[in-house]
Amino acid sequence: MTVKTRKVDDATLAVLSRVACDGNVAFLPGLLERAQYLQINKVLSAAGGKWNRKIGGHVFEEDPSDTLDSILLSGEYGKPADYGYFPTPEAMVDEMVTLANLTAGMKVLEPSAGQGAIAKRAAMEIPREFILCVELLEDNCKALHAGGFTTVQGDFLNILVHEDYHRILMNPPFAKQQDIDHVTHALKFLVPGGLLIAIMASGVTFRENAKTKSFIDMLEDYHYHIRPNPEGSFKISGTMVNTITLFVRKPMCDKGLLHVG
Repeated sequence: MTVKTRKVDDATLAVLSRVACDGNVAFLPGLLERAQYLQINKVLSAAGGKWNRKIGGHVFEEDPSDTLDSILLSGEYGKPADYGYFPTPEAMVDEMVTLANLTAGMKVLEPSAGQGAIAKRAAMEIPREFILCVELLEDNCKALHAGGFTTVQGDFLNILVHEDYHRILMNPPFAKQQDIDHVTHALKFLVPGGLLIAIMASGVTFRENAKTKSFIDMLEDYHYHIRPNPEGSFKISGTMVNTITLFVRKPMCDKGLLHVG
């Protein structure tokens, strides 16, 4: 059976990002204008929530957090999905490596490398021994080792920081805003003047929760640029999640914006 999905506008997504879940109840973020409430109610009802006036929230059969996260990631409501790891499409990998402008002597890090789609493309520009991959899954680590890459197995968020990488190229997991955690940790590995390029969920451009605001505030300490990616960029990898590409350069001294053509 095909499940019909419907688009959600950015204004509604911004409000949804402030919905608080407590058990199986979703609570709206304060008083809303009628038109705005009707849009939110439409989405929550379609997702399985039923308004309960006595409780003052939409009641679901189970915790709706994952369902709301799926809506925020895809910009659609309908069938819930798991937005964990999806391989970076080849065209996006090519662009990331081209914009990274890799040169001899640079050290490159690919966190949560999967089977090394980015690392393999980077190895066309610089020797493999200058590329480090970090990956959690054993089978992926075996594939990376077989490909000649130095690989550390483990959760990237638990990897000890070594501030000596000139380029960090990454496509972190998106679910539950894990991409923010991974990028925040990865920035600690950059040398001054180093560049990080990350594919992230587009929620960093519209979510209004504390985690997103704190992340954007943190970026002000760097030179950064956020560029939306075309809709459906990850379709070939099996997901319609909306994404952006984040470019961050660690400043030598002052702050400002990094302009990427």
